[in-house]
Amino acid sequence: MNPVCASDLAKHFGRLRALDSCSFALPAGSVTGLVGPNGAGKSTLLSVIAGLLRPTAGSVQVCGTPVRGAIHPDVSLLTQKRPLYEQFTVREMMRAGAAMNDRWSADRAFEVLDLLAGVDVSAPVRTLSAGARTQVALALALGRLPTVLLLDEPLSDLDPLARDETLRIVMTDVAERGTTVLLSSHLLTDLGDVCDHLLLLDEGRVQVAGDIEEILADHRVVVGPAGVELETDGVVVDSSRTSRQLTALVRGGSAPSGWEVSHPDLEALVMGYLRASRTRKLARR
Repeated sequence: MNPVCASDLAKHFGRLRALDSCSFALPAGSVTGLVGPNGAGKSTLLSVIAGLLRPTAGSVQVCGTPVRGAIHPDVSLLTQKRPLYEQFTVREMMRAGAAMNDRWSADRAFEVLDLLAGVDVSAPVRTLSAGARTQVALALALGRLPTVLLLDEPLSDLDPLARDETLRIVMTDVAERGTTVLLSSHLLTDLGDVCDHLLLLDEGRVQVAGDIEEILADHRVVVGPAGVELETDGVVVDSSRTSRQLTALVRGGSAPSGWEVSHPDLEALVMGYLRASRTRKLARR
């Protein structure tokens, strides 16, 4: 059973369609990178899966049960704002976590705090570094013993060492508990190191979803002379032209004869979709 299944999921805020007809499934124990341009609907999607927002249409199920607008017991969501009480010590934050959650493992929460360099549990939250704050927020999220862990830009304000440590904590939980992770980030290099699945949103719609290796195998970067039209039975996602050559990202279809052909890496694939999104938006102005 897939821990997360969305079917024709939509969320509208008045005339704004933050999510529109989204369908996808996250395999058990997978780590899925959630990517897309700003305003694509990533944070809205995470909030709907967690149960903090009710969908306007469609449905989402977690562990076989529908999400109905209340926090799902099998889900933990780490938001961008890191919801911590500044005046509390770390130990007091853990006590608050125990008081606010019916299912809570103090052992797991303090185990996360002890990982790597460790966090001083007697220190007030306001004195902690950005990396330590993220580690505390993760301890609260993982103390719920979630089946599904949702992370909204967990790496955005961290230095390279803190990013590496945060990802190691997440991957430890995946390895030891089989947690399914959906991780939103603009840091494509970090995603490529830990993610085995990809979910790419643009303007509230799913553009790409699935196993990363299969997705990359289904796309090609083709390079040919600038004066020659690209003839392909695939879908041209993005293209650019210089005075000498035409370069295009193509999805599906057969490789065009006589062109230089290679498969993209994750960064090249995502950047191609992001450029295509920007081009469409500029064309509508």
